[in-house]
Amino acid sequence: MRHFNLIHTLIFVASLTITGTAHSEVTDPVTTSSIPKATTTATKKNKLSLARAERLDELFGELKREPNFGKAKRLASRITISWASSGSATANALMVWAQQAMRDGRNTDAMELLDQVIVLLPDYAEGWNRRATLHYVMRNYVKSMADIEQTLALEPRHFGALVGMATILSAIGEDDKALEVYERVLSIYPANRNAQASMIKLMQKLEKSEI
Repeated sequence: MRHFNLIHTLIFVASLTITGTAHSEVTDPVTTSSIPKATTTATKKNKLSLARAERLDELFGELKREPNFGKAKRLASRITISWASSGSATANALMVWAQQAMRDGRNTDAMELLDQVIVLLPDYAEGWNRRATLHYVMRNYVKSMADIEQTLALEPRHFGALVGMATILSAIGEDDKALEVYERVLSIYPANRNAQASMIKLMQKLEKSEI
């Protein structure tokens, strides 16, 4: 409950801040000096987003070329850390609280927190991915798959979401489709041993079924 109280407090403070800003815009004369500041801030954010996207592209390029398991795993970890950063302090806090709730087995609380993340930042791929994981844990496979598809629409290279999709497909007996998804995973992250092992098992299973 403390988490939800803090959320409501943050929203209340934010509303006061917005109201105060609007009031100052009405009562204070508008000066041209304020316009360049806003433009500069937006430009900085755009540059940071572009730099982050370029760095992610570089990491994915290295990941695709890296045959060593340990080195590839470290690259994948760096990519995962980059995905986790939403750019919003509020969303980041909600994600942390949701993760803790999942660890404590408070899945309903975790779901409410992740729902808020998605409402706050609908273009944040990791919010959808984390909720997909929770749906999977709760055996809501259809909802999990829907969230995975949304994750991949925002970040097609999300190897974690792809593994989740393959796992669900295999669980519901769609082994051929699961195999195709694992192939996609390995085209992005070739040194992923878990995906390699899962793919081999599926191939052996399919071969036996054809005999």
